[in-house]
Amino acid sequence: MHSALLQRISTRPDGPLDITWLAAETPQLPLGRIRLRGEPASRSGWDVTTYLGLTTAEVLLGSWPAAPDDWPRLVRPTLYEVTGLCAALSFTTDALNLSNRLAGV
Repeated sequence: MHSALLQRISTRPDGPLDITWLAAETPQLPLGRIRLRGEPASRSGWDVTTYLGLTTAEVLLGSWPAAPDDWPRLVRPTLYEVTGLCAALSFTTDALNLSNRLAGV
């Protein structure tokens, strides 16, 4: 396994992250999805990076070098905010597309 796909974030501030493990050859992320990657740090903890899927590429969302073993608690606020933003943008895009169809544009 190479990394994990974020499936869901609990609404509780100390709640879990639900993930699905991804194989190394997994293609580019779909729009708005988040990939997590954690590797043992050289001295202690974990080097954690997150990537966000955009239309044509994946971009680095965040990096936490030498994060402690409870790193999900550390990265959770960033992941929660980004997933909320992506959901809002998706909803807005769908609403605009529907509005344009109804207007005959």
